[in-house]
Amino acid sequence: MMIFITGGSGYIGQSIITELVRQGHTVKALARSDRADVAVRALGATPVRGGLGDLDVLNQAAARAEAVIHLAQASSGDEDRAAATAMLDGIGGGVYIHTGGSWVYGDTDGVVDETAPWNPPELVAWRRAVEDAVLARAAVGGRPVVIQPGLLYGGDNRLIEEFFIQPGRVDGALPYIGDGGNRWALIHVDDLARLYVAALSAAAGSVYIGVGDIAPTAKEAIEACAHGVGLAGKTTSITLDQARIDMGPVADAFVLDQQLTSAKAQRDLDWMPTHGDPLGEFARTGDNGV
Repeated sequence: MMIFITGGSGYIGQSIITELVRQGHTVKALARSDRADVAVRALGATPVRGGLGDLDVLNQAAARAEAVIHLAQASSGDEDRAAATAMLDGIGGGVYIHTGGSWVYGDTDGVVDETAPWNPPELVAWRRAVEDAVLARAAVGGRPVVIQPGLLYGGDNRLIEEFFIQPGRVDGALPYIGDGGNRWALIHVDDLARLYVAALSAAAGSVYIGVGDIAPTAKEAIEACAHGVGLAGKTTSITLDQARIDMGPVADAFVLDQQLTSAKAQRDLDWMPTHGDPLGEFARTGDNGV
């Protein structure tokens, strides 16, 4: 297939381009800078110069593709919806895969799936209007699909690195919030990449949570990360108020207590997460992700 992807030079995007190329697909990737241009070329994709605000570029690139994967982070819900609309208009009846996130479910009461009610922290509350608009295209002949990834790890480092590892290296101890007893719904970036590729065959209007089978507590994850970066036993609790000062609004997402299942994706798409030991990976290598 000819696939157009946004966010291809990013953490998730690089893994997805690699998997798409490995499976024989032709990939064109949005590149807003020379650095992004070089990155996607190195992965085997053809760059399309522009950013999320270049709606004509998005529309035309989608019109020339058989499928679209939208990964790039927008600066607002309005920007994300406008970009999605431009690409949905362009792709028509082709597959359009939109990136959401599992934080929209808020704290969960036990293990939940895609039918659970939303209770998002303010940081991601805007996603409802965008995802509803995307999924509405299924009623008029489109093939929209929404992927809701959990908290990522593996490969390059992102949110856990930025908000926990880097400050911990400076302070000599990695922080966790409160008692750290809340569970993190994790997924390895390579497992997520395979899920996106599998979703190219999904039915119109499908929504899939993307998580692994293991949801360790935040404290367990941070303790393992500390070991992986040479600070074994060096962790410290900070209050949520302090975390909000240090981290901003994302602190309220990091304290969510989430147990989620990807059983629907496993059933519908014949996809299975293969990385089943996140704590071991954190402890052995310090690979900590989004």
